[in-house]
Amino acid sequence: MLVVELISGRTLDQGATVEEKLSEEYSKAVNYIELSEEDFKSLGLKEGDRVKISTEFGSVVVFAKKGEIPKGLAFIPMGPYANAVIDPATDGTGMPQFKGVMAKIEKTEEKVKTVRELLEAI
Repeated sequence: MLVVELISGRTLDQGATVEEKLSEEYSKAVNYIELSEEDFKSLGLKEGDRVKISTEFGSVVVFAKKGEIPKGLAFIPMGPYANAVIDPATDGTGMPQFKGVMAKIEKTEEKVKTVRELLEAI
């Protein structure tokens, strides 16, 4: 298990597929987490392995990717997978805090749900 600071943001792939949010293309654009090469290795991951992200707000299973980010930081694209693990409170702004959430990351054999499956579980 690894503890990281989780951040989220929009990506180009996400923007290109956003019109059809239940599509497989959109799901692939948002159903992953990027970890540093060092953190990736510390979990014994290979590209495309599944990991479970757990925070005080919830948990979700996504695919793992190596990213060019600092050790101890992890990136997940904004969207339904990120929404499962960030604080839903908006403090009156209408937008939740997508940065600085402490998260536990662990390798798993659990299935990555589709966007539809995530939404149906809510």
